[in-house]
Amino acid sequence: MRYEIIDFHTHPYMDESENICIYKAGSGMTLLDSVRYLQDMGISRICGSVIGAKGEKLWERVRRDNDRALEIRDTLGDFYIPGFHIHPDYVEESCREIERMAGHGLRLIGELVPVTYGWSDYSCAAFDEILDTAQQYDMVVNFHSLDDDQMDAMVQKHPDLTLVAAHPNTLKYYQRHLDRMEMSKNYYLDLSGTGLFRHRMLRHGIDTRGADRFLFGTDYPVCNPAMYIGGVVGDSLLSESEKEQILSGNAKKLLRL
Repeated sequence: MRYEIIDFHTHPYMDESENICIYKAGSGMTLLDSVRYLQDMGISRICGSVIGAKGEKLWERVRRDNDRALEIRDTLGDFYIPGFHIHPDYVEESCREIERMAGHGLRLIGELVPVTYGWSDYSCAAFDEILDTAQQYDMVVNFHSLDDDQMDAMVQKHPDLTLVAAHPNTLKYYQRHLDRMEMSKNYYLDLSGTGLFRHRMLRHGIDTRGADRFLFGTDYPVCNPAMYIGGVVGDSLLSESEKEQILSGNAKKLLRL
């Protein structure tokens, strides 16, 4: 059976300076090379944020990366669903950026990678204000997993905001993700990064919280998409309907595709 696959977690790039693949030297990984590679894997659409090279002043870098995401969408069309960045050190600017990107038809913030942009607290008052604005614009917020207590606080303060955590990680962290799903019906987990290679990990999560709380993601070009596709498509412990939900159905529902 051929599945529709939406990769909810990628980091596209326009040039070499934005390509965060560790083994990119001599690989010829242009933007269009990447598209062909992902399509050959069976991936029909990708979501995610640009992680640009350092060098500019902080807010100018955030704004530039967001503009880059729009530029990539202009190049790739419907294949790419842009995610954009905000920053709690720039509350007013971030709230305006949410309004601006909503005007471009975007509904996805992130993946937010705080350490890359010089911040570290999901539970601070400044970030709360930005998330309130995100909720007003009906945004989906994909964020890199950090301190569990901070993430708990964020979920408790914003139960009506759609939050998608990235990376299941190892058992104790994965369990905390499952606990947060119980805190909020609007908390989801994308499968990129560490965790999926553990046998029965996904089956356990589905049995505990339901197949509708998980989204397929790879973290390309950091990680190898083939491993994540195999971890879902090739898992005989999952039903066909569960695979379809995880591979594309849940993303389509959240992003209203």
